[in-house]
Amino acid sequence: MAVFVIDKRKDPLMPCSEKRARLLLEKGKAVIHRRIPFTIRLKDRIAGEVQPLCVKVDPGSKTTGLAVTTEYGKVVFAAEIQHRGQQAREALQGRKGFRKGRRSRNLRYRAPRFDNRTRLKGWLPPSLESRIGNIVTWAERLRKLAPVTSLSQELVRFDLQQMENPEISGIEYQQGTLAGYEVREYLLEKWGRKCAYCDAENTPLQFDHIHAKASGGSNRISNLTLACGPCNQKKDSLDIEVFLKSKPKILKRILAQAKRPLKDAAAVNATRWELYNRLTATGLPVEIGSGGRTKFNRTQQHLPKSHWIDAACVGLSGEQVVMPAGVCVFGIKAMGRGSYQRTRVNASGFPRGYLSRQKQYLGFQTGDIVIADVPKGKKSGVHAGRVAIRMSGSFNIQTADGVVQGISHRHCRVIQRGDGYNYSTTLIANHKGERAKGHALHDALSLPGLNAGVSRAA
Repeated sequence: MAVFVIDKRKDPLMPCSEKRARLLLEKGKAVIHRRIPFTIRLKDRIAGEVQPLCVKVDPGSKTTGLAVTTEYGKVVFAAEIQHRGQQAREALQGRKGFRKGRRSRNLRYRAPRFDNRTRLKGWLPPSLESRIGNIVTWAERLRKLAPVTSLSQELVRFDLQQMENPEISGIEYQQGTLAGYEVREYLLEKWGRKCAYCDAENTPLQFDHIHAKASGGSNRISNLTLACGPCNQKKDSLDIEVFLKSKPKILKRILAQAKRPLKDAAAVNATRWELYNRLTATGLPVEIGSGGRTKFNRTQQHLPKSHWIDAACVGLSGEQVVMPAGVCVFGIKAMGRGSYQRTRVNASGFPRGYLSRQKQYLGFQTGDIVIADVPKGKKSGVHAGRVAIRMSGSFNIQTADGVVQGISHRHCRVIQRGDGYNYSTTLIANHKGERAKGHALHDALSLPGLNAGVSRAA
């Protein structure tokens, strides 16, 4: 996978190969600027010829795909961002419940205030704001590391029925050749693209009425599910309680899922235009595409389903995607930057412990990427990952193989300061089955210059 390159003045240049980056570091012509994503800074070069790159985004409620591509569609960088919107929502709801409980129990606590409670125009809940913030943050970061000249975003799913016949309306519109397309896409997302009865995947799925029409069932979306051919024929006109009489767990799951709204789709729908406006505010041209276009581009090129691949296939520029011999996909997990709440509470909302207001201790802070070289003992070896500090000086390190506990701060060295995200890498084959020879995160931690530490700019 490519390595990002910046010049002496920290202006972005074209990414280079890992081999070339090693040679530049070994010859002393470059220094490490940032570990993840791996970036080098040239010592003796200012400006140079660059090719236009595009940052492409496939927004999602839980995971967003990112891809940096050349004008010819070659993937230079791929990543998937895991959002923490649901955690933010649960934390706010918990805090609200604790506050309400303290008031109702007549404890010494401030009275509720309702004066001057107004929201600014365009206000979004924190759970949605965090999703937009993550995407915009990484779009800006990639602009600083690569010569990005344009952006691309999957924005909407166009009404294909209206596109096929712009004059269609009324009953003809409701019963046209593409009637039910949106319903099918909704059900595919809601039921996880598998049979509701036997969990069969990668097989043709059919509409099925949970409560059979012969028994008075309606065509409402809450009464529809997806079933494979054999299950649909076996169920026939039986009601679901009769069909799944011997499988109460599956029955309970289906009835609960049928009433559950498609929250993820609602979250994406509520943030898509705000995200578009913020990307446009960067001053770069923003290409938009539909979900149907993305799926068409991906299926035409016989590419597997994945968030970062969908990002590379967004819009007209996604008609031709060129995969390198092996792709290292960066997993970016939003972790937040700590908590303002310095008091830990129990299930009833009463204090059970207090946190120190000092977030940094012995030069380390929770979230920093460190490398620990333990010379002897049960935990001897080199451990690299995200650190969780303790006032005792005995730290925990989250590595790719799990958590290593009880590492002394004397053996740890910071290689990248915490930025609110946790990182992982996945090395995968491309659509031709070819695999890369190296591991990008391992290379990021083992390239020459590690013993000298990172530059101050990191």
